[in-house]
Amino acid sequence: MPPPHLIHLPHWPTFPPEPNLIEIPLDDYHLRLARLRAAMDARGYSHLAVYGDREHCANLLWCAGFDPRFEEALLLVPREGAPLLLTGNECAAYLPISALWRAGELRSEVYQPFSLLDQPRPSSRTLAEIFAAEGVTSVGAVGWKYYETPARMDLPSYLVDALREATGGRVEDATAVLMHPAHGLRTGCSAAEIALFERSNWKASEAMRRVVFAAREGMTDFEMLSHAGYDGTPLSCHMTLKTGPRRTSLASPSGARLERGHPWSANIAYWGSNVCRACWVAEDEGDLPEQARDYVEVFAGPYFAAMAEWLDALRIGTPGGRLSEIIQSRLPFSEFGIFLNEGHLIHYDEWVSSPIYAGSEIPLRSGMVFQTDVIPASKRYFSTRMEDGLAIADGALREELRERFPAVMQRIDARRRFAVETLGLPLGPEHLPLSNTFGLVFPYLLAPKRVLSLA
Repeated sequence: MPPPHLIHLPHWPTFPPEPNLIEIPLDDYHLRLARLRAAMDARGYSHLAVYGDREHCANLLWCAGFDPRFEEALLLVPREGAPLLLTGNECAAYLPISALWRAGELRSEVYQPFSLLDQPRPSSRTLAEIFAAEGVTSVGAVGWKYYETPARMDLPSYLVDALREATGGRVEDATAVLMHPAHGLRTGCSAAEIALFERSNWKASEAMRRVVFAAREGMTDFEMLSHAGYDGTPLSCHMTLKTGPRRTSLASPSGARLERGHPWSANIAYWGSNVCRACWVAEDEGDLPEQARDYVEVFAGPYFAAMAEWLDALRIGTPGGRLSEIIQSRLPFSEFGIFLNEGHLIHYDEWVSSPIYAGSEIPLRSGMVFQTDVIPASKRYFSTRMEDGLAIADGALREELRERFPAVMQRIDARRRFAVETLGLPLGPEHLPLSNTFGLVFPYLLAPKRVLSLA
């Protein structure tokens, strides 16, 4: 493999957008409920209680096609029959967003204590009455994290207390049923989910392109991020853009202006995507602080080469620990400061879980959607980034995608060809690049057509 070097692109690659919205079909929800019920049978639960709120909606959204706005919500999934969704006052009118509800396969009830403070509350049954009427006797509670023992759970305490009272204490955390990287039901995606997340990555990457190519010295970070053209698509995490000597990670714009020689980073994240880049406000190495002028040779280039090896290992059947080992051996902590997981799974939530960590024997499997989120940090060189969405898919899943979503696969194939032929990245047929910016690492914000390549 040749050493990484800078090439000049006439333009960043682009691909026609998906003209239609991608919706998860009703059949997918039927399959999800069947898989949930198989997990319930195996664990002896009479019900799953799936909690959601504005910040933690992904599990509920996957189960029922419903993400609560403003309020909390709780889905009770029985062994048989239609699930029951409890909403607050304002979310009741939002129920038609759910394909299950529109098909008459989701019951609903307003539980007014989910509503915001001082709204009307006189009309609801109590939780005890609801749980008794539903025949709740043993419960797997699904929040948004799982802990070292099933007795610990992160649903609100009043819900857990009510469930314990209704079942005589037969409540345990079941979040891993959906989120565990080895067997979680949300950690392997269907063809429709991959198509949905490809559209999300397309939008996020095109927004990043607009932001990057709008960059001019003296612009404020607010002005720069406005070029993303946000259109109301649900976010998976907050948009960020940071620059200047007082740059704070994960911060919102603050009025800082773009100046040569300062670090810069930004991310744009919708459900199923998070496109992030980090570089210097510069045209070439002459604009960098003197101690960082070997940035490409010593920092960004080795990162790009390590990520190529990482991508080559990101294949069906590879133990997750192998990817961790590659990054830690190629990019030692003392120089690159990588302390989070060397990549993770993404879904409606920006971080589901990760099979990639030191010593992990969890094999990567078809349908996993990854965030190529490997974050170096250096006081001398700042950072660099190649953060986009990537799915892996076996032949059967690829064939289904090609049959049901031909335009999606045409874009994926074109991205893969560009990454291999122009950037020299070792992608195979099982790699499905979802983002238009996939593989693009540009060290200098003011010269974004100069990108790293191994070709």
